[in-house]
This record gives sequence, C-alpha cells and structure tokens, in this order.
Amino acid sequence: MTLKECYDVLGGDYENAVGRLMNDRILQKFVFKFLNDGSYDMLIRSMEAEDYKEAFRAAHTMKGVCQNLSFTVLGESSSHLTEALRAEKSEEYQELLEAVKEDYRRTVAAIQVLKAEC
Repeated sequence: MTLKECYDVLGGDYENAVGRLMNDRILQKFVFKFLNDGSYDMLIRSMEAEDYKEAFRAAHTMKGVCQNLSFTVLGESSSHLTEALRAEKSEEYQELLEAVKEDYRRTVAAIQVLKAEC
C-alpha cells in the first residue's frame, strides 16, 4: 500500500497533507506517529468515566491532529463530538462517539497496513 492509497482507505486528503508537509517521507513519519497519540484513549476513558470536560479536551485534540494530517473522515466525526461536548448535548454523545470509534478503527487499520508494508 502506498501512502496515497492509505489516505484513500482512511478517508483523508492526501494532496492537502503532502502539500502541507512537503513530501511523502515527512508525511509518513507523522502518519505513523498518529498511532502513538493518546487522545483517542483519553477520549474513551473520559467518556466511560463521564468526565465530559476531559472528553472535550481529548476530542478537540484529536480533531486538531486529524486536521493537521488531513484525516478528513475522522476529523469530521471528532469535530462533531467536540461540538456536542462543548454544547453539553449529552443525548448526542453515544451516537457521535460510536462514529468516532468506527472512523478511528478504520484509520488505525489503514496506517498499520501501510506500516507493515514499509
């Protein structure tokens, strides 16, 4: 799998990301670092503990990382959850969290395939 193919699978904007970071080598380095980002784990733990202030912080951080890497799909789902947490729309939390979980799984799976093939 190429880096561009990885972006296609995870629902990202490869052209935007490579344009921002100047080349595939640097972009790939940051894509692989995403696997070690703790925002998702913090989000899950915070939501389970009903610590919505910390969940907001984690979702907001994840949204920012996704925007920087042009992970469009995960960025959008984490943005929707961030805004629901900001507005304290608790009736939306579970559905939005499930979308983030699915998009995160897809993103991580694509990156892991890319990493295994490098």
